[in-house]
Amino acid sequence: MQEIKCPNCGKVFQVDEAGYAAIVKQVRDQEFNGEIHERLEQMEREKVSAVEKARMETERDKDAVIGKLNAEILELKSQTEKVRLETENKGKDQVGLLNTQIAELKSKLERSATEKELAVKEAQEKSANEIAEKNEEILKLKSAAELEKQAGELKLQQVKDDFNVQLKAKDEQVAFYKDLKAKQSTKMVGETLEQHCQIEFNKIRATAFPEAYFEKDNDARSGSKGDFIFRDYRDGTEFISIMFEMKNELDQTDAKSRHKNEDFFKELDKDRNEKNCEYAILVSMLEADSELYNTGIVDVSYRYPKMYVIRPQFFIQIITILRDAALNSVEYKKQLIQAQQQNIDVTNFENDLANFKSGFAKNCELASKRFDEAIDEIDKTILHLQKVKDALKSSERNLQLANNKAEDLTIRKLTRGNPTMTRKFEEARQKIPEGEPIVAGEEDAVIAENKD
Repeated sequence: MQEIKCPNCGKVFQVDEAGYAAIVKQVRDQEFNGEIHERLEQMEREKVSAVEKARMETERDKDAVIGKLNAEILELKSQTEKVRLETENKGKDQVGLLNTQIAELKSKLERSATEKELAVKEAQEKSANEIAEKNEEILKLKSAAELEKQAGELKLQQVKDDFNVQLKAKDEQVAFYKDLKAKQSTKMVGETLEQHCQIEFNKIRATAFPEAYFEKDNDARSGSKGDFIFRDYRDGTEFISIMFEMKNELDQTDAKSRHKNEDFFKELDKDRNEKNCEYAILVSMLEADSELYNTGIVDVSYRYPKMYVIRPQFFIQIITILRDAALNSVEYKKQLIQAQQQNIDVTNFENDLANFKSGFAKNCELASKRFDEAIDEIDKTILHLQKVKDALKSSERNLQLANNKAEDLTIRKLTRGNPTMTRKFEEARQKIPEGEPIVAGEEDAVIAENKD
């Protein structure tokens, strides 16, 4: 839409592109006709001036030549008279010579007059030709003006027809959308506005925002979420981020229950902070009769920082304006990030060093504690081993005693006081050949063999 200011009343009104083109064409046609008439008048003035100038130059040149020749004749007459007076007696030949010179001068004067007349005639013919050419050019310009005017009228009529067709199409489209809104639910109306903004952005995403991120906000962990998040990057550095919220409602909604734009400012600012976005923008069709919001882009940062309310047709414009403004700060943001990163590196180093010292001290303390526990366990083990050692020594003494008792044990001691066993051993001895000694231990073997 174009804005036009009335030169009389000073009122500003808007017209679409077709109406604006028709007005411009009308002004241009008037200016063109004015220029044609001015050009025709100028050519008439030039024609009259050229004829008058040629006439005056011809008369002036003719008078000058005649005057000059008359002066020369008078001079020659004066010289002739002087010569005649001085040389009256020199003879008729000399006088005849002077008469011949006079005749030649008269002839020269006549030829000059004839040449001047021819020059005047030629100038007049030339002026007549120029006038004819000017008249022909005027006729051509008039014809061209008429043709241009006819073409302009035809074009104006075509523009009017096109405008009427477009106006009819717009009216049909408005009727269609009104019917569509009447058939849609409140949720569907909001989704239609979201789809409109997403489609408008995707139309120019590849060319205008090749590195940008523009997606729906699906993170509702905090209990709420916006509609879209826009982030743009330069060399991997984020330099702008925007939280978008789209709001619309049915035209048939009761006036008392209709929402206002301010109803969504607080929640939008909350979503912006939770999603770490720099700007918050409400794309709204609410309050359709508001002169404030119908201006297109409204800064409401007096309520919440870096917040704007826009109509849908300014969706791409607000992104472009904020993005271009933020581009100037990219280098400063890089430097700030580098400085912050350096500070973070120093802080991390100090924290790592402190953590190392703390961990080292803790590990030393734990190691010392474990060492003391190990020493205690070793002492306990030593004490236990000493007990085991003493028990082993005691066992060794008992084994030695048992061994001594076993070595001291004989058949005779076992059978002492046992007549039955004494008789058995006697019978066993009798079975041993004479002269073969019986050593200790063999008696038992002999006894065992006899039992069998």
